[in-house]
Amino acid sequence: MENTIVGIEAAQIPKQRGESLLETAVRYAEERHWDVFPGTWLEAVDGVQRCSCGDPACAAPGAHPAREDWATQATGSATVARRMWSRQPKASILLPTGRTFDALSVPETAGFLALARMERMELTLGPVTLAPDRRMHFFVLPGASAKVPELVRKLGWTPSSLDLVALGEGSYVAGPPTRFGSRGAVQWACRPTPANRWLPDAEELISPLAYACGRDR
Repeated sequence: MENTIVGIEAAQIPKQRGESLLETAVRYAEERHWDVFPGTWLEAVDGVQRCSCGDPACAAPGAHPAREDWATQATGSATVARRMWSRQPKASILLPTGRTFDALSVPETAGFLALARMERMELTLGPVTLAPDRRMHFFVLPGASAKVPELVRKLGWTPSSLDLVALGEGSYVAGPPTRFGSRGAVQWACRPTPANRWLPDAEELISPLAYACGRDR
């Protein structure tokens, strides 16, 4: 797994530098009980890293589903995950939302501002990823996608006015250390630890996230 970027201190799962995608996917299923599924991967074409999907203009090279039926392919079994990545060791690690967690997606600048406010408020966070597309994803309890629009309205915002997206059933996030082409790898802004195994509800995080997104407009 990649190094943590932001210091939300807790007893950490030992760093696994150099761990393969296969080993990481198995750990997500085994230790966190997250569903996982393999996505596309990067291939060198004339010295350039291209997505295995074959589209030279791919928006997320090496970091999107390889099959339309990815939702049925996702598994929480470490044994099945090991088998899938053994077939394609370079496949990205994608985590479906709407199952063991939903994700609140915000721009990177708003995410870091929100993290600082949450730390001052002593909120208990779940894992948070930072992707090379400059989006941060805050893991929360399932059901967030249905609640967030009304929660945002209660804070005085219209949902369409904020770049705050709740990802639930039918969506996914890329798990570290998945790479986005030449832009780098997904990293943990707040890594999974024994202390954050129990995820917060979206309602606990929505105020600092909405505030940060409002500032970031």
